[in-house]
Amino acid sequence: MEDEGMFKKILIANRGEIAIRVIRACRELGIGTVAVFSEADRGSLHVRYADEAYPVGSASSAAGYLDIDAIMAAVRKSGAEAVHPGYGFLSENIDFARRCGQEGVVYIGPAPEVIEQMGNKTRAREIMINHDVSVIPGGTGPAFDYEAALAESLKIGFPVMLKATSGGGGKGMRIVGRESELRESFAAVRREALASFADPRIFVEKYFADPRHIEVQILADAHGHYFHLLERECSIQRRYQKVIEECPSSCVDSELRSKITAAAVKAAKSVGYTGAGTVEFLLDREKNFYFLEMNTRIQVEHSITELVTGIDMVKEQIFVAAGLPLSFSQEDIKVNGAALECRIYAEDPENDYLPAPGPLKKIIFPEGPGVRVDSGVYPGWQVSVHYDPMLGKIAVRGRDREEARCRMLRALDECLVYGIKSNIQLHRRILNHEKYIKGDISTNFIAELDDLIRPDMQNHDLAIIAAICGRLNTGSSHKESPPSVGQGADLWRMSSKYQFWASRF
Repeated sequence: MEDEGMFKKILIANRGEIAIRVIRACRELGIGTVAVFSEADRGSLHVRYADEAYPVGSASSAAGYLDIDAIMAAVRKSGAEAVHPGYGFLSENIDFARRCGQEGVVYIGPAPEVIEQMGNKTRAREIMINHDVSVIPGGTGPAFDYEAALAESLKIGFPVMLKATSGGGGKGMRIVGRESELRESFAAVRREALASFADPRIFVEKYFADPRHIEVQILADAHGHYFHLLERECSIQRRYQKVIEECPSSCVDSELRSKITAAAVKAAKSVGYTGAGTVEFLLDREKNFYFLEMNTRIQVEHSITELVTGIDMVKEQIFVAAGLPLSFSQEDIKVNGAALECRIYAEDPENDYLPAPGPLKKIIFPEGPGVRVDSGVYPGWQVSVHYDPMLGKIAVRGRDREEARCRMLRALDECLVYGIKSNIQLHRRILNHEKYIKGDISTNFIAELDDLIRPDMQNHDLAIIAAICGRLNTGSSHKESPPSVGQGADLWRMSSKYQFWASRF
């Protein structure tokens, strides 16, 4: 990239796979990169991959990646001209965005006042109402006390959803089915809001049963260009945390796509948005859509949008921050196949999905046509208790949704995590479920089908591990049968994948 206004060096104020993703985009643009790291991440991949790296504190997030003073000190030492916040941590922190501006450093994201407006959910609702974007029925102002919450709940009718005004990431949310549950739920959400966001304010929305979660990716620049990059389906989620995403949505036809993307662009224009952002909607069974919130950063699931559209979103973020126009037009954006993403977590689905930190003895990610892997871990890496336990993201593209689904199943079969528990088999069970295959899904999919998708979840992985252990311990030919581990071993023999895995160890 030879543009006169382009940055020479960017600091990435994040860790893991998103830090590596940004570094890769910078390298293709000929931009120097600066990593920051906590003590727990001293040996991490993003530190090794960057041109420079600076420590920012101890393992705890508050003393490291959330320490604005430490991050800005690294910016000054490195001479970086811009900061990319990634997602999570400081990516939607108004004080951090303002601090960058005060110190003459470009923040790769929207203006602080835009982050502030869209980060406050009640304010965002008011803006959408004023610009004729449909919102979920509910109060536009925060319920400072129980009486206000009760009055609003009775007005719109139960069930309702209590939400923290400054919430995000699935925290500070609770469904209330009847009036008798409201007082206890109100107190619980208020406590969580105060603990997680230092803001106890709550608002009330109507709760819809079996909705779908549809989000629209937008990009905008300072030259008046506002473009959408289609929609994503994020309905497969657990406790409001996304698990599997799709682009495009199987339930969105061309007419609905035209309407929902137009609403997303209108939402972005209403606040003078610049950069990458995501406008999230709830879709009811009648295909009425309602504004939920706007995320003022790049999303974890941006990879599937890139696979379908061919647009490098991180590069576009950098172009916009440098004052350049977007490199594409709306006419360039077309539905080109279908993509799925599975988030691979170090967690135990058999034990209430508790995180499973520890030493990662072996990890093998899939390869082959149409497969993309974004990860920040490697064999021998210690999965920390201090951070999100995501090991990586597997994204695939196919000519249509069914080819993408089958390709993802093949990719998951090639993925091995050894030493700690993972949710790989959970993904297999979901993708093979008849309701998922039909596209009959909602945000309640996992909760409703938990008893169906969890039995024998680990058998396949146990068979893999037992087969490999037998190979390593005995030195036997991979043509021999693996050790018996019950039903899983039968599945293993039938699939004949033992030969494949044994050859990779």
